[in-house]
Amino acid sequence: MQRGLRWGCAFAAAAGLSACDHVQSALAPVGDESRGIAHAWASMLWIGGAVLLLLLLSLGLALWRNGGNGHARAGERTLWFGLLGFVVFSTGLLTVLAAQGSMRDRRPHASAVEPVHVRLTARQWWWQVEYLDADATHDFTTANELHLPVDRPARIELRSGDVIHSVWIPLLDGAQDLVPGRVDTITMTPRQVGRYRGRCAAFCGLQHAHMALDVRVDDASGFAAWQARQRAPASPPAARSTIAGRNDFRAVGCATCHAIDGSGIAAGSVIGPDLTHLASRPSLAAGAMPLDRSTLETWIVDPQRHKPGTTMPTVALTPEQRSDIADYLMSLD
Repeated sequence: MQRGLRWGCAFAAAAGLSACDHVQSALAPVGDESRGIAHAWASMLWIGGAVLLLLLLSLGLALWRNGGNGHARAGERTLWFGLLGFVVFSTGLLTVLAAQGSMRDRRPHASAVEPVHVRLTARQWWWQVEYLDADATHDFTTANELHLPVDRPARIELRSGDVIHSVWIPLLDGAQDLVPGRVDTITMTPRQVGRYRGRCAAFCGLQHAHMALDVRVDDASGFAAWQARQRAPASPPAARSTIAGRNDFRAVGCATCHAIDGSGIAAGSVIGPDLTHLASRPSLAAGAMPLDRSTLETWIVDPQRHKPGTTMPTVALTPEQRSDIADYLMSLD
């Protein structure tokens, strides 16, 4: 099976495709669920290839026996038996493939290890990620990033806040739809530390292409350290510009949509991403831009230019206000 996957990667590389870039590839699985999918794909590849070869050989034999004149020769009974055998053989192969897929879908996810509980809510066009704990005081929210511990299952509750979306992290699992008003659950068990990427796999509007989900699998200690940082409130501003930026953030209405835990800024409704630890994230606007001081200020100036249709409006700010707000947000690590 693994040889088939390697050949698939080699073919993709020869074709100039990034199918095995180990960031967003179904041919380089790093989780139990994705490996099950990859094994099913490899089975279909080899069985389908064998059937195709058999069909081509049968076609060649039929052309040779007919001599190219279109008249059947002796041995028609043998051909009919061969056809019947081929039908039975094909039916058996399809049954095997169907049973393999059904067994994978129905495989129990029981584990002796306590799973990580995550609630993933898709919105136009970003991801709200909530980490849930038996002690609700340990819950926290982030956006557009999913951190998971290696060798530990993650139970992910799926919701949609508006239209139909579909989450797909090829290296970890198959795609799963998120339907408004419906709650589904998937389980992922990563087996390799690294950075990966998920996407929305169902067209959900104008900015569907800019709806990436940054995924990072950490070792146990790294994941625990990340959780501890995320649970901590935002650091209070100390410099003049960051203090002014926090005041401007409140005054111009940014806090209407965005919450910042520990700063006294709590949004009345979840319209935009939680910004408590914004500066620790690798990208901005769900992968639309890399996150740094320059891109953040550019985004604040005119978000509609970089992500047309986003719910974030263009707010009239002075150059000093934009600079101070950017300084404040970049201090939230």
